[in-house]
Order: sequence, then C-alpha cells, then structure tokens
Amino acid sequence: MGDDAVGSSMTMSGRATRSLWICEPCGFVYDPEEGDPDGGVEPGTPFEDIPDDWMCPICGAAKSDFRPLEPGEQFPG
Repeated sequence: MGDDAVGSSMTMSGRATRSLWICEPCGFVYDPEEGDPDGGVEPGTPFEDIPDDWMCPICGAAKSDFRPLEPGEQFPG
C-alpha cells in the first residue's frame, strides 16, 4: 500500500475519516477502497464482506485480529 492510499484515508491532521480496520498485531490498515487484490479481496469490499479465512497481507494475522479504526483516531506510527 503506497503513501497515496493512506493519504486519501486521512484528513490533513492525519486522522481517519472513513471505515478503516487496523490489524492489532502489526498496524496494517485495511482500506475498503483499496481492498487486498493480492489476497483475493477486490477494491470496494467492506471489511465485513471479506471471507473469514482472509489474513493480514503483512503479518498473516487472522481477520478476527482486526478492529475498527475509530473516527478521529490517529494512525499508528
């Protein structure tokens, strides 16, 4: 995921502005607009519609290890 994708998900202050999900083990942020094409998840797929056996593309954590990124919550890092 490039910086452009992250930038489109944030306000100028670096806060989340739409329904994003964060991998608690590694901090990867799932953006439904980007999807995970390499993992079989098409762009535009809401997190809730991802198959239960999908795994984080960075660390391999289970879908259940993700939590919603709260509106206004700072991105990690």
